[in-house]
Amino acid sequence: MNRFERRPGIPGEAEVEFLDGDFRIVKPGAYVRCAVTKEPIAIDELRYWDVDLQEAYATPQARLDRLGMKVKL
Repeated sequence: MNRFERRPGIPGEAEVEFLDGDFRIVKPGAYVRCAVTKEPIAIDELRYWDVDLQEAYATPQARLDRLGMKVKL
């Protein structure tokens, strides 16, 4: 299943494999968790992730925080 084949209404946390410019849903679910803030991110709203670390981020700022950068957007 890929992100274009999602079935709406599947509850719980998804398991996702992050790829360059895309992601693959391994286990269907409604959301993933931000690696920094731990807040849920709806699959439809998922925009930021790290392929090497296989982590999702809720915002660009969360990604910068993960990198240890002191930049405020």
